[in-house]
Amino acid sequence: MKPGPSPKPTVLKVIQGNPGRKPLNKAEPKPNSVALECPSELSDDAKAEWNRLYPYLFRTGLLTEADLTAFSAYCQTYGRWIVAERALATEGELLTTDKGNIVQNPRLWVANKALDQMYKFMSEFGLTPASRSRVKASPPSEDEMEAYQKRGKELRQG
Repeated sequence: MKPGPSPKPTVLKVIQGNPGRKPLNKAEPKPNSVALECPSELSDDAKAEWNRLYPYLFRTGLLTEADLTAFSAYCQTYGRWIVAERALATEGELLTTDKGNIVQNPRLWVANKALDQMYKFMSEFGLTPASRSRVKASPPSEDEMEAYQKRGKELRQG
């Protein structure tokens, strides 16, 4: 893996004027923005986060069929973070061992690790103030929205 920032999608280079003058990738994949089903494998907290964010990401054109795994992983990580935070709220950040030593609650590590992973996913989807300023998305047209909704109904009916 090369060091440095991740490459920008071609569409962003076109919008921003390609200041680096590097050749544009004319063969870059352009995944379809379709209605996605929330994976049944997600935890209840993860499903709640899916239901909260999915409509926003879909309306803004930021979620495509190629993003299902990344968005699902974000939601599952969010669910893990919530579970750890709930436990910390009742157990506390420090625990006393059988021998009387005070140690950090292992759930604090889980919460912090999940938060770090969430931040990375959030940046990819433009869900932080700084990353949002770098994202240029075109929402689907009325016709596309109708087609996506129709496709979503077809997927649900099997």
